[in-house]
Amino acid sequence: MDWQAWHDAYDSPDSWLTRRLRAVQDRIQNALDTAPPGPLRVVSVCAGQGRDLVEVLADHPRRDDVRARLVELDAGNTAYARESAHRAGLSQVDVVTDDASLTDHYLDLAPADLVLVCGVFGNIVDADIERTVDTCTRLCRTGGTVVWTRNRHVPDRVPLVCDWFEERGFERLWLSDPDAGFGVGAHRFTGEPGELTSGQRMFDFVGYDVLKAARSGADSREAGA
Repeated sequence: MDWQAWHDAYDSPDSWLTRRLRAVQDRIQNALDTAPPGPLRVVSVCAGQGRDLVEVLADHPRRDDVRARLVELDAGNTAYARESAHRAGLSQVDVVTDDASLTDHYLDLAPADLVLVCGVFGNIVDADIERTVDTCTRLCRTGGTVVWTRNRHVPDRVPLVCDWFEERGFERLWLSDPDAGFGVGAHRFTGEPGELTSGQRMFDFVGYDVLKAARSGADSREAGA
């Protein structure tokens, strides 16, 4: 998968990715607007080109309160994010080119006020989705917000993702409409965060194309059984 080319759809104003981006940005805007006064910490897991956070921070009144870390493996995408943050004068936005699944990247910012897990859940297996949701209880402070995405293809895992968050003390703030063509959710953590430890892996990034091919292969085998 060419993950830089994948982002090209954001340049089309009517694409589903652009509509999803606007929904995510609205949730980020709301989280910043309602956050308590003082310094704010933000982490973004598999941040891609950082368009969701950087474009909101660029002209947000709380921009100078925010210290953020964007972690993304693709060097072309991190170069884009880094340049965008630089152009916006966001010196407190740190862009890291590395494996975003490793907890080590977030130790000094956890528990954070805002955790972004966008473009992740559709690319990993169910067990890793649940493990990542569980890790959010250590990434997110009490009263902090997690914004996440998941496609609504069959099987639709959005209701299950909501259940996993809510079983762990997260309150549902907002969920996109089922017929929106994408899934975007925002949950507020009402529990007490645990300690985030180093050397832990939240997930293995498989890729939605690989997962889709695997599902298609399983369906074909079942049909021929």
